[in-house]
Amino acid sequence: MEWTIPGTVLKKSRQETENIAQLFDAMFLAGGMVLSQVSELAGLEPHTVQNWVKRGFLTPPEKKRYTQEQLCRILTINMLKSILPMEQICGLLGYVNGQLNDESDDVIDDTQLYFMFVRLAARVKELYSEEDRDLLLDKMLADYQEPVPGAKQRVKQALRIMLTAWLAARMRQEAENMLIKCKEETENG
Repeated sequence: MEWTIPGTVLKKSRQETENIAQLFDAMFLAGGMVLSQVSELAGLEPHTVQNWVKRGFLTPPEKKRYTQEQLCRILTINMLKSILPMEQICGLLGYVNGQLNDESDDVIDDTQLYFMFVRLAARVKELYSEEDRDLLLDKMLADYQEPVPGAKQRVKQALRIMLTAWLAARMRQEAENMLIKCKEETENG
């Protein structure tokens, strides 16, 4: 069954997202993506991405090309923006990566964080409890090498928050769709 990869307009099977890194690596064989490609992939207007760069939510592209890490930051922000205010999204990203416009203080690469999230979201139907979620997170973070003490716990908490916000956004959309259907039924009689 196809689903839309969070933060993108890409439709893939949930199983395919286990290999999300290979999928994205293929997109970067030419050495980066230009703004129009990033915008199309994320379903965003180019000025939105440019605004996020100007506001310091991510580093500027080099030679007008965005890196995979920058793309993943954009996709993370994009997937969370429908449910969380930008200030809270930046706070969450800063919780694991310090200054948003400085990659040197990151405790996890935005690419790793995003790919972990996508794999977690793809398996959400298997997560029946918080314990199931935490066991899966522990498994996903088993090989993660902490650059500073406590980094693994911060990444784990950020992923919990991202998953909760993403699920809330999906539930909100489902409720809105149900309301639209109720309105149509009322109007049609």
